[in-house]
Amino acid sequence: MTDLVVRRLLIDLQAPFDRHWCGGDAFRSALFNALSMSFPVGEQFFIDSVRNGHKALPAALQEKFKAEVQGFVGQEATHRRIHALFNEHLEHQGLVNDWAPRARQRLKLLDGLDPRHHVAITAANEHFTAILADWMLRNHDLLDSSEERLKTLWLWHSAEESEHKSTAFDLYLALGGNSEWRLKWFNRITLVFLGDTLRQTVNNLRRDGTLWRWSTWRSAASYLFGRRGLIRETFGPWREYKRADFHPNQQDSQRSRDWLADNRNRYSVVGA
Repeated sequence: MTDLVVRRLLIDLQAPFDRHWCGGDAFRSALFNALSMSFPVGEQFFIDSVRNGHKALPAALQEKFKAEVQGFVGQEATHRRIHALFNEHLEHQGLVNDWAPRARQRLKLLDGLDPRHHVAITAANEHFTAILADWMLRNHDLLDSSEERLKTLWLWHSAEESEHKSTAFDLYLALGGNSEWRLKWFNRITLVFLGDTLRQTVNNLRRDGTLWRWSTWRSAASYLFGRRGLIRETFGPWREYKRADFHPNQQDSQRSRDWLADNRNRYSVVGA
């Protein structure tokens, strides 16, 4: 089991930030803005899925998972709240979140399904956030030209995503979930997640007036497919989920532990 600590990030998100907050780069800002737009709805779904999955366990297993589930819920609730604050600034900048209402409508289709399906969907999404998080922590210097509080926000979020990456996966197995449905949902979520990310990023760039600038496309090519490109470096870890014997803890989380240890002055522990 994983000991999950709930942390309060010590940054001020009341003050507005630049439209191109990510180092002055329109594409990178639009991409991360798109991801942030998905978090409040997505993380509420993850919270509900894990809570309901936990309730469906036999009593003995409920006790075993109780502390980890509480930590998972606490961390995700904190992420949801702080990204809601971040997203308010995006709205004031004239960006429109089309991802969230589309996701709400899609999630209604899952009503009434066996809770294992919800947990499998959560585990698939958590794999995406975990490999993205590790990539960000490994390439943290790419955020060096960003405002310090926003760099802290994204690296803190990344560290905690890496920390709780196995919770939904282990819960799915404890519920008797099989590999067939785990992989079916992973393949579906891959298409949905990538499609929604692309769609919202393009929408952000269009409203920003930077969609058809050469600098935008050059940045996208470099950031996604360059020597340290996001897609280039995460494809291998993404593919590992398809192995029959895969477990999230097979992928190293040392960067998460290091960041949390080296940046204790940037957060406080809730309840400490």
